[in-house]
Amino acid sequence: MDKFTTLTGVAAPLPVVNVDTDMIIPKDYLKTIKRTGLGRGLFAEMRFNEDGTENPDFVLNKPAYRNAQILVAGNNFGCGSSREHAPWALLDFGIRCVISTEFADIFYNNCFKNGILPIVVSEEDLEKLMDDAERGANATLTVDLETQEVRGPDGGTINFDMDPDRKERLLNGLDDIGETLQKEAAISTFESGLADRRPWA
Repeated sequence: MDKFTTLTGVAAPLPVVNVDTDMIIPKDYLKTIKRTGLGRGLFAEMRFNEDGTENPDFVLNKPAYRNAQILVAGNNFGCGSSREHAPWALLDFGIRCVISTEFADIFYNNCFKNGILPIVVSEEDLEKLMDDAERGANATLTVDLETQEVRGPDGGTINFDMDPDRKERLLNGLDDIGETLQKEAAISTFESGLADRRPWA
């Protein structure tokens, strides 16, 4: 998993509440367990018309936001079914950070396991960030996980809270397997001792 330290990138505004995982990645794209290639299905029902052409009104289809790395979203982002394909699709598109006032628990947890930083802010702070994000190509934010700050294009700073354990995992690029492998020596010692104590096993 790629480390998340400091990210400076274009922020796309998505002022929609209750964006569920079916909106993030429709069920038609759930036939794979690969984490790559899902970016094309991200927000597919909003990004594309019925004939497959792009919807020019959807934010990620606008020239200024095609390479957005940060998403500033409405309340209760990631609700609905617990599909892990949702953070996979965001990451494959290039989104490394989502900012909202509230996230669904399962989606929130899945983000950390896949190298995406979900940031919870107050409604007042979200309004400021949404205003920054609506500036098009000038909508550049800097997210600093170490200092737990989001810095806007005009120099304004918003602080956010973060669980220390989750913060360390992102800073070091550790998913569940990576975190387990940090204890590989202890695991090997335990397994060797277990073989001595239970030779019949």
